[in-house]
Amino acid sequence: MPRRVQLEVFELTDMTDERVELGQAELEECRLAAYEQGYTAGWDDAVAAQDGEVSRLRAELGRNLEDMSFTYHEAHSHVLRTLEPLLNDMVSKILPAIAREALAPLVLEHLQPVAKDLADQPVSLVANPANRELLERLVVADAPFPLIFEEEASLGDGQVYLKFGADETRIDLDGVIEAISGAVSGFFRIEKHEERRHG
Repeated sequence: MPRRVQLEVFELTDMTDERVELGQAELEECRLAAYEQGYTAGWDDAVAAQDGEVSRLRAELGRNLEDMSFTYHEAHSHVLRTLEPLLNDMVSKILPAIAREALAPLVLEHLQPVAKDLADQPVSLVANPANRELLERLVVADAPFPLIFEEEASLGDGQVYLKFGADETRIDLDGVIEAISGAVSGFFRIEKHEERRHG
């Protein structure tokens, strides 16, 4: 035979005679107080939730900015490490070739303004013997006045002296290339120092 289930009794036996009576004004006051209490609790919860969200967003933004900063510095360093050999090759290989090609036109450019004043006075062109053929072919042949080539082995490939009377003009493309090379090397030394300092 099945057993009977016994249930708990939830009746209020001791409050049968107690009644609370409130007037209309008191009832309205209780309702307002309950509403105000609920509204304040809801407002406090909303403000606390908003403050928590703002704090979370600030922390997340800070982390993202740190990550972006780190990524930027990593990318910047990587690009500079990649560019350094390229720039060094350009300074050591390409610029001297460009300077060699530009030497004769540069000499002519310096001579043309003074050509009328020189009349028949000879101009001495002092340069490295390796440049003789190029300069004689491009400058000496086109000069509208007598031009004498003088060899000076101590001069670099990009150096020429033009002597007309007591005046002298120096063209020094080797010095320009050396200055550019020094600037490139100095830039990368500073960048490497900054990279080590900032980690």
